[in-house]
Amino acid sequence: MNALPPRPRSHVVILGGGFTGAAVALHLARQPVRPSITVVEPRPFLGGGLAYSSEEPSHRVNVPASRMNLLPDEPEHFSRWLAHDGEAGRDPESQWRNGDIFPRRRVFARYVAEQLKDHLDNGTIRHVREHGLEVRRGADGWTVTTSGQSIAADILVLAMTHPSPDIPAALKPLAGARGFVADVYFADALDSIAADASVLIVGSGLTSADTVAELDRRGHRGRILAVSRHGLRSRGHPQLRGQPFGDFASTPAATALGLLENIRSTLAAADAGGVNWQSVFDQLRLQGPAIWSALTPDERTRLVRRLRAFWDVHRFRIAPQVEAVLERRHAERTYDNIAASLVASSRHGDRLAVNLRRRGERQIEALHFDVVINTTGPAHGKALQTNPVLRSLCDAELIHIDRHGLGIETALDSRAVGPEGEPVPGLFVAGPLARGTFGELMGLPEVARHAQTVASQIEAQLGAQSAIEVAR
Repeated sequence: MNALPPRPRSHVVILGGGFTGAAVALHLARQPVRPSITVVEPRPFLGGGLAYSSEEPSHRVNVPASRMNLLPDEPEHFSRWLAHDGEAGRDPESQWRNGDIFPRRRVFARYVAEQLKDHLDNGTIRHVREHGLEVRRGADGWTVTTSGQSIAADILVLAMTHPSPDIPAALKPLAGARGFVADVYFADALDSIAADASVLIVGSGLTSADTVAELDRRGHRGRILAVSRHGLRSRGHPQLRGQPFGDFASTPAATALGLLENIRSTLAAADAGGVNWQSVFDQLRLQGPAIWSALTPDERTRLVRRLRAFWDVHRFRIAPQVEAVLERRHAERTYDNIAASLVASSRHGDRLAVNLRRRGERQIEALHFDVVINTTGPAHGKALQTNPVLRSLCDAELIHIDRHGLGIETALDSRAVGPEGEPVPGLFVAGPLARGTFGELMGLPEVARHAQTVASQIEAQLGAQSAIEVAR
């Protein structure tokens, strides 16, 4: 009796090779029965993405290294790698006064790349350095068209994370003008800024803080004004890190207002007990899935619209090295941060004119700057229109934006939800694009855990398919 030919290995194609895509690939490669894995990512290495590809020395991870991990089941993995690699000795400024280590972002990218190296070398993971252009669904799976080839896939994982930032409507007249930086993520975006230039930074979150730190490292000493709708600057880390404090999961709030009341009362209890506010937000982060799942869709939308700005500045903290730059520049009166809305802008000779209205005031101010920098962050709400792969899937009605405008509508098993409200077979969403369903999916620990979960769900699906084929 002739033996049956071996069944070809299933092929999983991951679109996006930043941290999310790299983490999914690694966890798939560590499964007992590994599929063939292809990651489509135009950058020269996997794991860096927008967040960790920066070569700028002032750009540091914004949480202690002890909380940064590619492997959720090994919480000290990155810290041990750092100690073995000797990075702290090469970068003594990475170690803060309380002993926490905040390495440069490119160091974390190198760590991720090293974890993938053996799997790339032995062919378990293949890296296609091309741009994804289109995806089509067929009877036997998926076809991914890149800038150089077509790739057949049994399972597709959407792991794109950060689309390009959008230019605020009031600043569109400055598009193309000398001195206007539309996307600070470009490597040479700040190269031509003079040391004494007056600078307006639109946005006051992590990217804004990084921009100030980079300008300062480059020798800039001119005036910097950061403006945002709420005027809220990203907060820093405590001098002494404590344990997460509070309980938001045992009886989670059913409304955004109820959650806010719970947070306020917990903050008051923490303050009375000598516990810092960061410990409360650490607990909120850990219990985020339970908090989010307890809210109705309408309450989730209300939470995003009303409280997101306040959450972001407390949740996404800046590295103490960056915070020290902001504090020093503020003390020197060369940096300020205000709450205001942009009204209009125009070119005014060699300078850029921006009209704005400070919060709580009716009067419009006309200010002039040498440079205007947009740091409003990735335009997640427009990802389905700006990314060609996502746009092709959207045009085919295989994906759609979630009702909160955060990313792709995703089922609880991490598959994309199709037009009939049912999960699309073989189409998974990993990382921040799935946060409309899972809530907190921007922080690295949460993304790492979700990547591990997605890999397990893919393994389960492949195992079920194998069992069906054997039964036949």
